[in-house]
Amino acid sequence: MQPNLLPRIRVQSEPFDTAHEQEILWRGYSHVGAVVTFIGLMRDINAGQRVSAMCLEHYPGMTEQALMSIAREAASRWSLEGISLLHRVGELAPQDPIVFVGVSARHRGDAFRACEFLIDYLKTRAPFWKKERTLSGERWVEARETDEQAAQRWNTDP
Repeated sequence: MQPNLLPRIRVQSEPFDTAHEQEILWRGYSHVGAVVTFIGLMRDINAGQRVSAMCLEHYPGMTEQALMSIAREAASRWSLEGISLLHRVGELAPQDPIVFVGVSARHRGDAFRACEFLIDYLKTRAPFWKKERTLSGERWVEARETDEQAAQRWNTDP
């Protein structure tokens, strides 16, 4: 990890301002040449059923530690200037932003790869539990095989 890189890690119930979060990654850092971000939104449909709300749960302390571990791994693989990982918890409605992954770097290649790595690993390694509310009741969301496959490719592709 770069000596001065301190990833911004936040788990919160409050909404976040995506434009502000992007700006934090580059404003005042003239050596930054690329900022890549991913914003995950809650969908109103999953597994063929309408979803009216979702509750995201986590284990405080453990979650932040897992996110920091993921960020440190990205920083060890690519030359990065900044990393931001924000994740919402609590009650969410369709179209609410759930997650913000932001990466700044001197060059776009490192920023793109690191951002994709971070969201792939966040989806499979971070301890979050999702319960959806549908017309037929509540249900826990299980991990997707496609998420696991996406994360597996980073085992061989730096």
